[in-house]
Amino acid sequence: MAAPVSVSPPAPPRGERIDIGGRCLRVVIEGERGGLPLVVCEAGAFGAAADFAEVQAALAGQMRVLTYDRAGLGYSDPGPEPRDSRAITDDLRALLEAIGEPPPYLLVGHSMAGVHLHVFTLRWPELVKGVVLLDAVPPHALIRPDATRFVRGAGQLAALARTGAVLRLSALTAPLFGDAIGVRGLAHKEKLHCFASPAHNHWASRELSHWLADGETARDLGDYDRELPVAVVTAGRSAGFWKRMQAEPARRSRCGYVENVVGAGHASLLGPKYCQAVVRAVDFVLKAAIASPR
Repeated sequence: MAAPVSVSPPAPPRGERIDIGGRCLRVVIEGERGGLPLVVCEAGAFGAAADFAEVQAALAGQMRVLTYDRAGLGYSDPGPEPRDSRAITDDLRALLEAIGEPPPYLLVGHSMAGVHLHVFTLRWPELVKGVVLLDAVPPHALIRPDATRFVRGAGQLAALARTGAVLRLSALTAPLFGDAIGVRGLAHKEKLHCFASPAHNHWASRELSHWLADGETARDLGDYDRELPVAVVTAGRSAGFWKRMQAEPARRSRCGYVENVVGAGHASLLGPKYCQAVVRAVDFVLKAAIASPR
């Protein structure tokens, strides 16, 4: 069943919609302009600006922080297909130019966004001062059989989520399952809107369908510059090969930081209970970036 993907999104409860060339992306900016790099947050699969509401609030007293909804997600207009990492990073660059926030930026990405940040950084290294990866899937992990099985399974779940939203089943279950992060206030309302929205679920599913190919794109671009400060924060008790693979971007950096938050889950890492771990990682990268000659 097709989703009504052409329906204009409603007005956002927070932030504003910014024209990036005939279509608009929703953006939320908090914090005062200063001499520090702008912190740019990229949500994971099916995520949006609301995912980072607690992180943004925790950081905004010290620095300027931007969150946004990718094309077709949340309160943003759809963009042309394919919705792959190149299209997503093109949109992000256009958004940053449209709002007039000067580079370089400090990029923060959760989950699937690890691949998008890799592509953005390798395409425009002069725009990036540091990277923070939050329980992210690094591009090199996506060649593993267990990772490819996971991505394909996620694609099947995404198709079910899209159908559930079209049939309005998601609207009924949103109060129970729509916010695994636990954000508060208007951001919680936004999370429930995204969970129930047919358009959001359609375009999130289209993004997810390119995840394996996006990993190949990222790998083809190469690795992060060793001088680039990189922090990795992971969640959960499990250890072993997967955690080591997630930490690898920071291990390769001359200014690397790794923290595992045992009590956090993949989603709750961004929530009010654990978001100070994200603040610590951002602080580390920010200080390293200021000290770095890069």
